[in-house]
Amino acid sequence: MNRNNYCIIMAGGVGGRFWPMSTPSCPKQFLDLLGTGETMLQTTVKRFEQVCPQENIFVVTGIQYKNLVKEQIPYLQDYQIVCEPSRRNTAPCIAYAGVTIKQINPQANIIVSPSDHAIFDTEKFTRLMKEGLSVSAEHDWIITFGIEPTSPNTKYGYIQFNENSSLPTGCNLHKVITFTEKPPFDMAQQFIRSGDFLWNSGIFIWNIKTMEESFNKYLPDVYEAFNSVTLATPYSTIENIYSLSQSISIDYGVIEKASNVHVMIADFGWSDVETWASLYETRNKDIYGNAISGDNVVTYDVKNSVIHVPKNKKVILQGLENYIVAESDGVLMICNRNSEHRIFKFASDMEMKSKNNK
Repeated sequence: MNRNNYCIIMAGGVGGRFWPMSTPSCPKQFLDLLGTGETMLQTTVKRFEQVCPQENIFVVTGIQYKNLVKEQIPYLQDYQIVCEPSRRNTAPCIAYAGVTIKQINPQANIIVSPSDHAIFDTEKFTRLMKEGLSVSAEHDWIITFGIEPTSPNTKYGYIQFNENSSLPTGCNLHKVITFTEKPPFDMAQQFIRSGDFLWNSGIFIWNIKTMEESFNKYLPDVYEAFNSVTLATPYSTIENIYSLSQSISIDYGVIEKASNVHVMIADFGWSDVETWASLYETRNKDIYGNAISGDNVVTYDVKNSVIHVPKNKKVILQGLENYIVAESDGVLMICNRNSEHRIFKFASDMEMKSKNNK
């Protein structure tokens, strides 16, 4: 395995959309949402073990989740868990992890990936990641992975590519014309109709040189803030850097602006598992269209619902159609799938009620 291959796994989300299962104390990436017996983080790390040596896998997370990461991925050394003192979106977290890796190996080629996405063809995923790393070792490019869109989803970035610009790299790589992060619905519809746009998977590859040049050019304040960080930098200094750093995503801060972005069309089966709706689409279903997680769930006249309860919880449901049923830590939520946009309010109201009852 190539010793220059590294991976930064971003695991800093604080939960919310999958309440009551996902909470600020144990967010989505630390849960077994897919019913595989592994958490999202564990599954993601296992995928990258086929691409990078274990000692080259770095997880970026909030300082409050360090012990959760160590518990779920025991072989990680302390330096491989890059702890953020506060949330500043993805650009600062990548800059922090990147300078850490540079001190260990200035020849590193780095995959950056979310910790909580689902990949269904892991063999093809491994092959495409290795192809992307081989390209970044030879070229100062940002390599992104694009997904064929199925709807005008406004939660994703859109990559416009030149179909006739297949590059002589030995893989299906195209020059990116434009990158648009989270367009409005009308624009997303136009993108879909044009046929030359892909969804941004959130996974990309670059080498250390490209990373540094990109931050220096497009986010010079972030570059200056983190460029002096070393493995010996006191955590109090990191806290100060984060307190002063702007909060900006790598997509808005770098990828939308860069002219050296190339996209590989990725057909490895992908879902960001961002909502209960996307979880429902991802999970296997029974003959009535129900996606059920829980060993002791009995249903009568229940259709097209997603049910996620602890394995030891005995549940009987009757007469539901198109519902979400979720229970965790003594909180039970039953709501229509069309109302999942109200989950943040449900969580807030429940917290307020709990406080008032104390």
